[in-house]
This record gives sequence, C-alpha cells and structure tokens, in this order.
Amino acid sequence: MTQSNLTDETYRRIKDDLFAFRLLPGEHFSEKLIAARMGVSRTPVREALFRLQQEGYVSVLPRLGWQVCPLDFARFDQLYEVRILLEEAALEKLARREAGESLQALCAVWCVEPAQRVQDGYQVWQLDEAFHSGLIAASGNGELLRIHQDITERLRIVRRLDFTKSARIDVTYDEHAAILRRLQAGRTSEAQRLLRTHIEASQAEVHKITLSMLHEARIQAVPAALLG
Repeated sequence: MTQSNLTDETYRRIKDDLFAFRLLPGEHFSEKLIAARMGVSRTPVREALFRLQQEGYVSVLPRLGWQVCPLDFARFDQLYEVRILLEEAALEKLARREAGESLQALCAVWCVEPAQRVQDGYQVWQLDEAFHSGLIAASGNGELLRIHQDITERLRIVRRLDFTKSARIDVTYDEHAAILRRLQAGRTSEAQRLLRTHIEASQAEVHKITLSMLHEARIQAVPAALLG
C-alpha cells in the first residue's frame, strides 16, 4: 500500500472511530495511541489527523497531543436550518419534474407494513440518509445535491444517534411515508410542511444528547460492520 493510500485508510478508520464514539467528544488522545491501535506508523496518523483538524473534528493541543472537538450545537442548528431550506427547495423543484420512478423507489423502502420495516439502527440511519439525498437527487439539481451532501457529512456525527432508539425508527418510517404520499398526490406544500416538522424533530433529539448517551452509544451502536 502506498503512503497516500495508507493515509487515506487511516483517515477513514479514525473518522469511523469518531462517528461511532469510540473516541468521545472532548477526549484526549495521542498519535502514538492511535498508531498502536491501527498497527501503522505515526506518519499516516499525523497526516490523517491534520485532515480531520481541517474538517473541524479534532484539534491539536501543544505538548498535550490531540483532542476530539466537543459537539458544537450552535453550529449544528445552523446546519439544520440550511438543510431544511435545501430540502424544501428540492421538493418545489421535484414537483415540476417527472420524478415518478424516483418516488416509487423511495416508497418501496418506506411505504411498507410495520412487519417489513428494518429495525437495525445502523441500517436505518443509512436508509434515512439515502431518503433525504434521494429527494434532492430527484430534483435534478446537481449543485443542490453537492451542497446537501456536504451538510449531511457534517451532521452525520449526531444524526446517527437518532436511530439508537426503536421509537425513533418507527416514527421515521411513518413520517417518510407521509411525505412521499403527499408528493405522489401533488400536494407539495403539505409535503414541505411535513418535511420541515420531520427534520426539526430530529434536530430536537440532537439537543437531548448527553455525555451518558454518548457512552451508551459507544456500547450499543457499534455493530461489527463499523469495525471494518
């Protein structure tokens, strides 16, 4: 493996640790610790950490090593606000396009009987991201999709916690299905209202996150799939 590829792989693995809360917000750690855990030298670890620093996930402390950045809820609120505006705009554009096949594909996932619903939180989180990006993609605006994907990436660290509770999984299915049915019926303004309410509910859940929840998430929300 080339040095560049090794750095990329190390970057991905550290980011997985951050998103799975194996490294908790506020936690201090050293390059040596990460290098030993991943079985690599400190060089790719340092290069990966500098990339993550630029993205706002970690910070370097002189003579103290590295620290996972605390969760910035004010920043998350701003990102949620932009996300709502983007998705409402996408629904408006989608209403003026022939997007029947795209909506049918989403309905095949979300408009199902309770017994057919996926209950694994990690899988539902992935499906949820695909639902929202699918609405944006169906609007036909590639730049809108690019911006939305960037915001999704920056919110991912907290949004995935929304699916560690079974009640939130069922609510997500119900609300996604309601949005899709309004869109199929041409009731765009109603779909937009439901979408805004849906995202704001997820945002409210983010504000309930506590350190104890993060510790619990590290234990409960790290299936084997995250360890690869």
